[in-house]
Amino acid sequence: MMKITGYQMTAKDAPFEKVELPVSEIKEGEALVEVAGCGVCHTDVSFWHHGVPTRHQLPLILGHEIAGTVIEGPAPLKGKPAIVPAVLPCGECGLCKRDRSNICQSQKMPGNDFHGGFASHVLVPSRFLVPVPESALADHSLAELAVIADAISTPYQVIVKSSLMPGDLAIVIGVGGIGIYAAQLAKIMGGKLIAIDIAQEKLDQLKAFGVETTINAKELDIKGIKNRVKEYCKELGAPSHSWKIYETSGTKAGQDLAFALLGTAGTLSVVGFTLDKLELRLSNLMAFDATLIGTWGCKPELYSCVIDLVSQKKLAIKPFTETRRLSQINEVFQETIGHKLLKRTVLVPDFLDRRP
Repeated sequence: MMKITGYQMTAKDAPFEKVELPVSEIKEGEALVEVAGCGVCHTDVSFWHHGVPTRHQLPLILGHEIAGTVIEGPAPLKGKPAIVPAVLPCGECGLCKRDRSNICQSQKMPGNDFHGGFASHVLVPSRFLVPVPESALADHSLAELAVIADAISTPYQVIVKSSLMPGDLAIVIGVGGIGIYAAQLAKIMGGKLIAIDIAQEKLDQLKAFGVETTINAKELDIKGIKNRVKEYCKELGAPSHSWKIYETSGTKAGQDLAFALLGTAGTLSVVGFTLDKLELRLSNLMAFDATLIGTWGCKPELYSCVIDLVSQKKLAIKPFTETRRLSQINEVFQETIGHKLLKRTVLVPDFLDRRP
């Protein structure tokens, strides 16, 4: 019998435990994916460290940012490299038919609804697996491309939803994690970009990709940041209205700042997650005729667009990604909550091949 080897969460803040789980059968509509790599996401940290409950009871193998090779499943996919969307919709419900499949109420999420990608293999619904073309693998390993499953596709979807137009001022708050990709995507789509963070080294990473307009907010209050943004807006020749603001830090301070920057005809997209509560004056939305957007994952239909950007070498992944052995999972999670990592970590299984 096939066995999956992985590291499961047993309790909040408890060390991940190595486990072997049997795969009794692979049903129609399912695929068994040999994991090449699984990214460590803020959502995983929220489950493990911040007490956000998983939908599947513990113990559970976490991990939803997965790339790998299909070893069992539909014939057209078998033997092919693929990305597992972080949100797997049913494809049939009212929301799916309204082009909102990312928020399908019957969706399945690896590492939340069932055992995820911090393992040798993952058993997933096959319908929305996304094949990876050779062109995308020319400059990246399959493991590195795992970040497409969430860290890149999620900001891509919300930037599309925000209707960013070439020449609009695009403000990305928090450029670690998904923010580093949100900044690149906003620039690729024609936004005049301002990147904001409290860590200068994170802002400096973007300079190699033509992002020169940055604000280190560590020593500034909200008023000071707003004044700096207005100055840069003029220098960039961007309109003083219709700003597109992307909050990707997942912090109370970042969300407070994002709402404070919202002005006439502006759009605020909330991408980062925090359990902290904010005190907001919602009448600002009325007064500015502004828009507030939430986002959850990404529709599988959009993944090919993201992969095309990678294949065309417009979007950089490698400089912002590091691979570590899956057996180092406990060290990596401790380093993550200690804010010691500058790059997105992808855990690569280092088990023996257990295929029959």
